[in-house]
Amino acid sequence: MDKCLEVLREYWGYDAFRGIQREIIDSICAGRDTLGLMPTGGGKSVTFQVPALMMKGVCIVITPLIALMKDQVDHLKARGIRAAAVYSGMMHADVVATLENAIFGGVKILYVSPERLSSELFQKKLSHMKVSFITVDEAHCISQWGYDFRPSYLKISEIRRIQPDVPVLALTATATPKVVDDIQDRLGFKEKNVFRMSFERKNLAYVVTKTSDKEREALRLLKEVDGSAIVYVRSRKRTKEIAQTLCRAGLKATFYNAGLEDAVREARQKEWQEDKARVMVATNAFGMGIDKADVRLVVHVDCPDSIEAYFQEAGRAGRDGKPARAVLLYDGNDKAKLKRRISETFPDKDDIREVYEHLAYFYQIAMGSGAGCRFEFNMDKFCMYFHHFPIPVNSALKILSRAGYIEYEGERENMAQLTMLLRRDDLYRLDSLDERENAVVTTLLRNYGGLFSDYCYIDESLIAMQTGISRDDIYGILKDLSRRRILHFIPRKKIPHIRYTQRREEADKLMFDKEVYDNRKQEYAQRINSIINYAENNDICRSRQLLYYFGEKKSVDCGQCDVCVSHNPVPLSRDTSDFVKKAVLRLLGDGCRHSISELSAIQVEPRILKEVVEYMVSEEELIIRDGMISR
Repeated sequence: MDKCLEVLREYWGYDAFRGIQREIIDSICAGRDTLGLMPTGGGKSVTFQVPALMMKGVCIVITPLIALMKDQVDHLKARGIRAAAVYSGMMHADVVATLENAIFGGVKILYVSPERLSSELFQKKLSHMKVSFITVDEAHCISQWGYDFRPSYLKISEIRRIQPDVPVLALTATATPKVVDDIQDRLGFKEKNVFRMSFERKNLAYVVTKTSDKEREALRLLKEVDGSAIVYVRSRKRTKEIAQTLCRAGLKATFYNAGLEDAVREARQKEWQEDKARVMVATNAFGMGIDKADVRLVVHVDCPDSIEAYFQEAGRAGRDGKPARAVLLYDGNDKAKLKRRISETFPDKDDIREVYEHLAYFYQIAMGSGAGCRFEFNMDKFCMYFHHFPIPVNSALKILSRAGYIEYEGERENMAQLTMLLRRDDLYRLDSLDERENAVVTTLLRNYGGLFSDYCYIDESLIAMQTGISRDDIYGILKDLSRRRILHFIPRKKIPHIRYTQRREEADKLMFDKEVYDNRKQEYAQRINSIINYAENNDICRSRQLLYYFGEKKSVDCGQCDVCVSHNPVPLSRDTSDFVKKAVLRLLGDGCRHSISELSAIQVEPRILKEVVEYMVSEEELIIRDGMISR
């Protein structure tokens, strides 16, 4: 048996590789820059974890997902593999210790967030490391033509200069042909080298359902399809509202969004993964790196703004290879909403200049000054003073940042920090703490080392969960202990920051290159139009539409999407027909007229319901008039 298979069998217990895993591994082991295109659930992690164990040195893995880093590090350690991670929120001493451990051979796989790449400490330590290769996960983030471009990914080119002879492995599950070329250019590939795995998911039925009542239709689907499910919406507020609606209907549902505390998000994710909650209602903040194979249904109540985003989120269904459904709910307002996002994401240039001018008034920056000045940015106060709306202001600041006039960090998380002011012995002798204060201090000491020597980042939600005290009360207790000089507590903040990268210019002299504005706006508009065309095209198989978008020209009809079913309907069985008839008659059993929309509560495919009702009308068993139905 060759070395590759030995490692796979020893650490993962598999006898063979899947798909293109082996080709990618052989390529990176040969020292070639390599791009792997693999669908969600295609086994990307094996393609860098196996060669990392075979090659000398440490494998650097760049990923934007801190939760995924921690999860993978834990899984690798459980398999006896030396892994570690460096990310924001770690104490300086812990970062130094981890990096030096990698220098001296104590780490085989080192996960790093892209924001860390530009730090002087990381680059200095990296220059002393023996690196086997660099893995760039979610590689589409480096492409300015990708749907999820992240400026921090551009820093990867800097570490390539530090380690010029080290090959790069780029991995992504969503990339158009244009993005594929851009990834290789931006990562400085020595030669084009792409391995593609078909994005086809034969077990996954893609469905677009036209409906005027999305919440009712989502509820119907969740009652019709058994098993774990995800419901995607666009706003944080809607996650809570829809989860509450589902709970009132008798479903076990919870919600997830980026505005929740870290500990709350982790608890809800765990609750869903362990099937204590069947339905997760979430924004797009949820799902990346989630290792749950038995999701049977993904419902999009709100339409994403790109096919890439939809394909990635829909692809979280059916990763175990068993039948699953991905349903996009679409109504008459969605097209206008999607088109409106173009102007919200790319405001007029004169509007951007006005935001820049008002920003200077806001901070009282004189003409020709301000270079290097940094400020906290209160979006609500700014919009109130100058009568702006938050969404276009946020977009304008991002464009000003890309143009180089400012640096804008949207809602950077500043975790709470704490240090003990009393010595350990003095703290133990202290008898002025009440029961709750003592519980909080004990929990702090149990969870965080080094509190007596330096400030540590803490998570108030975690302390609340472990002590059974509310988060608000935890905050009050820590503030009181800080006032009494027992400890020093710096509360967390979640607020954007702005830094002027150059002196203030006259607004009418601001220039926006095509790369910064015009080309990006055109690309974004094309993505919006692509998702609209997908939702409104009822002639071509959904799977074929998606595959064609990602460059797969040869494909066959899936036979299970709404388009295929409508073209080749399955004959209606007697049992199904009788079931629907009885359900309709039961609804009308009170002798009253009912709205036709009430029929959607019957748990059956809409096509079948329509066919049976039309037959009953033709047989004069039912009467439909003015949107009402009766016997």
